[in-house]
Amino acid sequence: MKKKKNNYKKHKFTYIKTTLGTLFLGVMCMKGYTPFEATGENLFHIQVNGQDVGTLGEKSRIEELLLEARKNVAGSSEELVFMQTDMTVVGEEVLWGETDEEEDVIRKMEAALKSSIRETMHRSYTLKINEYIINLASIEEVRSLLQAAIDKYGNDGKFTVELEGETGREFSVLTANVADASRQGNDEAWQACMGSGVQSFLTQMTGEQEGDTRRSFSDYELGIQTMDFAEDVEIVESYLPESQLTPLEEAVNLVIMEQETPSVYEVVSGDTLSEIAIKVNIPMDTIIAMNDSLEDENSMLRVGDQLLITVPEPELSVTRVEEEYYEEIYDAEIVYIDNDSWYTTSTVVRQQPSAGFRKVVADVSYLNDKEVGREILKEEVVMEAVAKVVERGTRIPPTYIKPISGGRKSSGFGRRSAPTRGASSYHKGIDWATPTGTPVYASCGGTVTKAGWGSGYGYVVYIDHEDGRQTRYGHLSKVLVTAGQQVRQGDRIALSGNTGVSTGPHVHFEILINGTQVDPLKYLE
Repeated sequence: MKKKKNNYKKHKFTYIKTTLGTLFLGVMCMKGYTPFEATGENLFHIQVNGQDVGTLGEKSRIEELLLEARKNVAGSSEELVFMQTDMTVVGEEVLWGETDEEEDVIRKMEAALKSSIRETMHRSYTLKINEYIINLASIEEVRSLLQAAIDKYGNDGKFTVELEGETGREFSVLTANVADASRQGNDEAWQACMGSGVQSFLTQMTGEQEGDTRRSFSDYELGIQTMDFAEDVEIVESYLPESQLTPLEEAVNLVIMEQETPSVYEVVSGDTLSEIAIKVNIPMDTIIAMNDSLEDENSMLRVGDQLLITVPEPELSVTRVEEEYYEEIYDAEIVYIDNDSWYTTSTVVRQQPSAGFRKVVADVSYLNDKEVGREILKEEVVMEAVAKVVERGTRIPPTYIKPISGGRKSSGFGRRSAPTRGASSYHKGIDWATPTGTPVYASCGGTVTKAGWGSGYGYVVYIDHEDGRQTRYGHLSKVLVTAGQQVRQGDRIALSGNTGVSTGPHVHFEILINGTQVDPLKYLE
C-alpha cells in the first residue's frame, strides 16, 4: 500500500514537471514574446508626437518603420506636406513581453503623423505682371484669367491666350501671348504659297496691293484685327500654402478691373481746367481737390505745370487694333497766314469755315478703352470741307513789369471809398505805398508823351508803347525824363512822392488799352 502511494506521488510530480516544461516551451515559441536574456533592453515602447504607436523587440527597426510611415503619408497627396515628427522610444529589459505587429505600428505612426500635419503646400502658379504678383491654384485658372482679360473687349473667340516656355532662364518660366485663333489656316496658306514658287508669291502679293486701291467699303473685314498684352506677363510654377492662393473670380476682379492709379498730367499750351477734365475724364472739382496749387476753376495754369490726377487703369492692360467704318461731319484744318508786322495777340479771320461730310474706314488703336491712334485706310468725301483761313501776327508783344521794387499795395483797381476829398470813388489804377524818393521804372519800353505836372496826378509821366497801350505813373516827387524821350523797360524815369490829390507817399500806376484804363495786375509779369 505504501509502495503504491509513493508511485502515485512520483507520477504526479512527473506530470506537473512535464506540464510546466511544455508551457514554458510554448511560451518561448509563441510569436510576440521575447525570451529573457540578460543582454540589456530588449522591449521598446514607441511614441510619435505624444501618441502610443506600439511596442517592438528590435530597436533597429523603429527608424525604418517611421521612415516608411512618413513616405506613406507624403505619398497620399500630390502636394508638399510639412508634418511634425517627434518620436520617443523607451526601452526595458524583460523576461518576456508582448510586442505588436510591424504593420500595426506603421498604421498607428501614420495616424499620429497625419494628426500633426502643420501645412500642405499646394502646387500652384505665380502670375507676374510688371511688379504685380498674384497666385492661382492651377494653370487652367491662369489661362482663364488671361482669357478674361482679352474677352473683356469683345474678342468673340477670335483670339486666344498662348503660354510659351522661355529659354535661357534659371527657372522654368512661361510667358503669355495673344494669338489669332485663325493663324493656323493662314500659316497653311503661306506654306502653299511658298510651295508654288517665289514668282507666283510675288505675283499674288502685287495683285493684292493693286487691288487695295480699288477696294470698296464692303471689302473690309471690320472688327478686331490684333490684340496683345501691354505688359510682360510671366508665369512660374511654385508650391504655396492655400492661404496665399487667390480664388479665380477674385483674381479676375483684381487684375482686369480698373483700379485707381495715381498719375501726373503736364499742362500744354491752350489747356484750361475744364478741357483737362474732359481729356482725362475726371471731374474738375476732383482735380482741384487733389492739387494744392489750384484754388478754383479760375486758377492760373502755366505750360509745363504738373497736375496730380487719378486715372482708373487695370493691372493688366490690353492693346488692340480695330478696323472701323464710320460716317462723320468733319472740319478741314485751319489755314494760317503769318503776318510779321503784327503781334501774336492779333488775328483776323479771312475766310469762314464750312464743315464737310465723309465716309471712312480706319484702323483705330486702343489701350484698354482709350483710343491712342487712328490710321485712315479708305476715305470717301461726300461734301468737301472749307477751311478756316486766319491771318495772325508773329511778333512777340511787349511785356509789362511792376514799376517799383517792393512797396505795399494800398489801393486796387475798381470801386472804392474815396480816401480823401477830390479823389475818385472808382480807382483807375493801382497804388503801392512806398517812401518818397523810391525809384520808379518804365514798366515797358516806349516813347514818353508827357512828363510834368498833371493836376490831380501831381507830377506824372505818360509812356506810349508799340503795342498801342499806354502806361501812367502819378504822384511823383521828381520826374527824370522828358516828353519825346525813348525809354527801355526797366529804365529809371522818376522818384515816388506825395504830390497831387494824395493821402501819403505812394506810386499810382495805370495801363490804358485803346484809351481805357484796365486792371494792371492782369498784365504785369
